[in-house]
Amino acid sequence: MSRVVVIGAGVGGLAAAIRLADAGHEVVVHERASVAGGKLGVYERAGYRFDTGPSLLTLPQVFDDLGLGLEPVPLDPVVRHVFPDGTVLDSSSDPAVFRERITAALGPDAADDWAAFWARAERIWRASWGSVLRRPVTPATLLRLSWRLPALRAIAPGTSLRGLGRRYLRDPRLRMMLDRYATYTGADPRRAPAALAAIPYAELAFGGWYLPGGLGTIAGALTRRARSLGVEIVLNSPVAAISRNGQRVDGVRLGDGRFEPADVVVSNVDALTTYQELLPTPGRLARLTDRSLAGFVLLLGVRGRTPSLAHHTVYFPRNYSAEFDAIFGGPGRRARPAGDPAIFVTRAADPAVCPDGNEAWFVLVNAPPHGAGWNAVNWRRDGLAEAYRDRILALLADRGLEVRDRLEFAEIRTPADLAESAGAPGGAIYGTAGGLLRPPNSGPIDGLYLVGGSTHPGGGLPMVTLSAQIVADLIDRRSGLSGLSP
Repeated sequence: MSRVVVIGAGVGGLAAAIRLADAGHEVVVHERASVAGGKLGVYERAGYRFDTGPSLLTLPQVFDDLGLGLEPVPLDPVVRHVFPDGTVLDSSSDPAVFRERITAALGPDAADDWAAFWARAERIWRASWGSVLRRPVTPATLLRLSWRLPALRAIAPGTSLRGLGRRYLRDPRLRMMLDRYATYTGADPRRAPAALAAIPYAELAFGGWYLPGGLGTIAGALTRRARSLGVEIVLNSPVAAISRNGQRVDGVRLGDGRFEPADVVVSNVDALTTYQELLPTPGRLARLTDRSLAGFVLLLGVRGRTPSLAHHTVYFPRNYSAEFDAIFGGPGRRARPAGDPAIFVTRAADPAVCPDGNEAWFVLVNAPPHGAGWNAVNWRRDGLAEAYRDRILALLADRGLEVRDRLEFAEIRTPADLAESAGAPGGAIYGTAGGLLRPPNSGPIDGLYLVGGSTHPGGGLPMVTLSAQIVADLIDRRSGLSGLSP
């Protein structure tokens, strides 16, 4: 049995702690914040309850063997898409139903194109699920994948997600819809790998789900399950450094100066923070410069009902490329808030999250990270957040969703706020931008492992949970134990 210290009580850290405790390890989790859950935050005001982190649950089966007792509810539509010309397309987890909806909204040619793309996306998903998403990935493992030619052809190395869309989809609205999935990993679709076509396949083949009371209930379920297995969760307990003895870890140094011994350390903080502050590793830092996008969020208490909204509704801009130009900057261009971004609105028809007759809206737009660099924005600049709030509300009105006269309040959450509350450098939601080679789950010294959205296999609730399984399996093999859940 090993003594394991987990740094951070995010979803990945708690899921890893559960697996390791279930296998017989002694596990303690140190969390800098006063609550567990990491980015899976909750905000409550005047009878309203908002998820401030993930708002869409996919692949809920990855939680099944953690013993959480979750009872997710399927969504139909998974997402409602409102295009600049006013066309509305509701996605469905039933391929036949979705094809009918595409035919009705965009025409039979678009439906045929989507069917061809869907067949390719399925091949990408199967190759990714079998070879990438559930096991460690390094340049060496990808090289071994190159010998499996069908899998290699499926994931289309060297092709971008947008390039794949242009190959299969003639209707610009379907291309726009596909582009949005790159943002699920914090990436620009013009640079993101075609392998990310696995994301829409997973969402639409296995469905989108909601948990009554909000997705923040997952944090409570993880915490209860971990404690029931004997995991010690210490809140308000920042870790200052990972300690090493030669080429292996021997514990952590806490913020108050105390030393916590450990045979194994699992870092659930951003990989950049791990290698910049907790265990300075310049060679690893060089690979973490391509940061993901961040998010600008409005939490709206809204009077009355809004029949035009699905649970999730996205309003697309006229020029999607201009949004990515603004957010990611580029040669001769500083990053800046997009003037006409896609706007994602989540409104749960759940009496547990709002007063009777009213609605709680979570409004998200992609944004540059917080900071002073060329590819960041100082979100603390006086008046910027308020001005951008007003801009987003005006854009919603232009797109047919006037809400300003129905507001009880409008709370703002900028990338700077996420950086402070969740310890995410710059408020970059996914750490490094999406790609096949994220920071690996094994650290540069024996006994150090990384888990969470900034490491392999990526961000989002299912990927973070899979990273915990990968790390638990690595520790299982290292220690020779056989008790880990499959």
